Amino acid sequence: MPLYVYLKENTSSRRKAINYLSYFSLVIGSILLFWSFYPILSFEIYSRLFIQNKVQTPVPNSNTVSSLERANSVLGSYSVFSNNLRDFTNVSLWFPTQSSSTEKKDFSVKQYYLSIPKLNIQEAKVVVGGEDLSTSLVHFLPKSLPGEYGNVVIFGHSTLPQLYNPKDYKAIFTYLPSLEKGDKIVLKLNGLNYEYEVYDMFVVNPDQVSVLEQRSDAAYVTLITCVPPGTYWKRLVLRAKLTKLPGDL
Repeated sequence: MPLYVYLKENTSSRRKAINYLSYFSLVIGSILLFWSFYPILSFEIYSRLFIQNKVQTPVPNSNTVSSLERANSVLGSYSVFSNNLRDFTNVSLWFPTQSSSTEKKDFSVKQYYLSIPKLNIQEAKVVVGGEDLSTSLVHFLPKSLPGEYGNVVIFGHSTLPQLYNPKDYKAIFTYLPSLEKGDKIVLKLNGLNYEYEVYDMFVVNPDQVSVLEQRSDAAYVTLITCVPPGTYWKRLVLRAKLTKLPGDL
């Protein structure tokens, strides 16, 4: 066994540069991972602590849903590794094509506009019975129009909060979970504004399509997007009720 061990000092500038670059890459990689996953983790915690506890409108937990059973699912299936990997800018993938074509009612009105002052969304285009969510919001399975009794269901995309842009339809509903009871949603149809007030918000699994059902007791709007932000795992459902007609504004 040697009594002394001599180690050659690493004085190579090239080797030092490689070592520093390795540490730098590790730090940058860690920051990027945190940047990507923090919104997802924070939403999961927030939804479990707050959103789920605010449910005022119970949603069936069983796999058997109501009269909209043919729709099968909202934006895909339970599996993160199957339907959720599709291109959801196409509305026909949010629900089966047959349901879209058979359930919706034809209207002479082809589009109107949605504003959410709190989210700085100003007159975003909503296409009635549309297909492409990259160019507009979509009024899905239209049975009633803004201001009428019934349930106006509007789909919109969300993404990571870091990429949010209220003018980008692929990110427009990113901050929908930040809305609270009493916040305003304005639908503009034929130059007339109909003001709705948020009263309910909850998260559902992909097969709980009862949230699309019509209600004839008042005029409602239901906004739906994917959560956690940047994923297609679950659906955030936000409901609002008509509180002001154009003559009241």
